Amino acid sequence: MTGIIKSWLLAFMHFWAPKGKRRLLFLGLLVALALIEFIVLGLARRTFVFYDIDSGLIRVEDRMLKRSPSREVNIIRYVDEALLGPVSPDSLPLFPRETRLRSLLYRDGVVYVDFTEEAVLPPPEGGEVYKNFQTIHAGIRRNFPFVRGVRFFIAGTAAYIEDFRRTEI
Repeated sequence: MTGIIKSWLLAFMHFWAPKGKRRLLFLGLLVALALIEFIVLGLARRTFVFYDIDSGLIRVEDRMLKRSPSREVNIIRYVDEALLGPVSPDSLPLFPRETRLRSLLYRDGVVYVDFTEEAVLPPPEGGEVYKNFQTIHAGIRRNFPFVRGVRFFIAGTAAYIEDFRRTEI
């Protein structure tokens, strides 16, 4: 029995002796663990666009959001995350902090998004309301290629009806 254990230990020590093999094995183990974690957690990479406070230039943030089998739930998670605002303190939020998603419906390739009344006000930090709606519209279309159109509502009333219809396929 001790002979078998000794042979296994010797084989293990012989394999670990060169540093190159050790580093390669460690790197492979890290890649495998990251891949397993990615698959098990079911995350999807989504991009968000915000604007710089000083210059107004675009800032793109990548975030990992939990994936769902439902397309509608995935879009809801994206819009909720966009409403939270940027991670960077030097970026402007798209909507005032009080803005909430009242409802979201995805049917036949069209997303119907209903925000609370605060969505029509520019954020206190600055920004333009129409430009912010264009940004979230582009974000939904970019992150979800199956979406053909987006319709916005504010407290149940349609907003920017014709402006976003022209951008549909």
